[in-house]
Amino acid sequence: MVELPGGTFRMGSEDFYPDERPAHDHEVAAFWIDRYEVTNEDYAAFVDDTGYVTVAERELDPAKFPGADPADLVPGSMVFTPTAGPTDLSDWRNWWRWQPGAYWRRPEGPGSSIDEKLRHPVVHIAYEDAAAYASWAGLRLPTEAEQEYAARGGLVGAKFAWGDEPYPGATALANSWLGRFPYDNQGVGGTAPVGSYPPNGYGLYDMTGNVWEWTTDFYTPRHLRLADRPVDAGKRTNLLARASAQEGFPDIPRRVLKGGSHLCSPDYCLRFRPAARSPQAEDTGMSHIGFRCARDA
Repeated sequence: MVELPGGTFRMGSEDFYPDERPAHDHEVAAFWIDRYEVTNEDYAAFVDDTGYVTVAERELDPAKFPGADPADLVPGSMVFTPTAGPTDLSDWRNWWRWQPGAYWRRPEGPGSSIDEKLRHPVVHIAYEDAAAYASWAGLRLPTEAEQEYAARGGLVGAKFAWGDEPYPGATALANSWLGRFPYDNQGVGGTAPVGSYPPNGYGLYDMTGNVWEWTTDFYTPRHLRLADRPVDAGKRTNLLARASAQEGFPDIPRRVLKGGSHLCSPDYCLRFRPAARSPQAEDTGMSHIGFRCARDA
């Protein structure tokens, strides 16, 4: 792990997506954070020691999915699938599929394996799965502010973890989508072993790109400043949760994901940036979601 000093930094951005606003000064206390994302090898050690079963491996309760075909209620997870060509980018279902049998050891579903990916970040991790690992390791998950502070690497106001250009000198400094999304990827084409790209100013790797990372914060559609009226985001229904409930899905709390992933593309999702954030239902892992741990100094 790397120990970071406490301090005040400029959190958020006014230049990109609405939920990154308002940019504001935010103070964090000193803390430690993992140098790398948690890997398949790391997670295997946890599971071997505890017998832990991830959310993606558990049977689904039909009572929580009214109207669903019981044949569809089988353990699994969401897997990215490239399209054959250009598609409607407003509908994520064009490239995401529910894959029965997909979980962290079988990231693409039955027949797939992590045997050659032990140093890749673990994926298909729900919030509970990440928190369980952190507790076992005597650690915790970072807050949204801690993750962003760490991702910035000491750069003040920069758009990316290395500066203001996404590909300085035509060089990719994070594992992101290179080409036309979601059908033409000239980059890695999936997760990369941790540490494959240069570290940021704090000596941390893959703070942006590779996989999205869980934080402890509940999602709100904008940043809350100290001057704002306090809101318990964990107990109120946000707009995304309400929409899910209206569609017949459970009203599941959303946590903030940070850092973007290997699927982030300038022509669709320019989120391999420190300020970027995304809501994610606590009970849903996907093939581009992992985590890293932190602890108090």
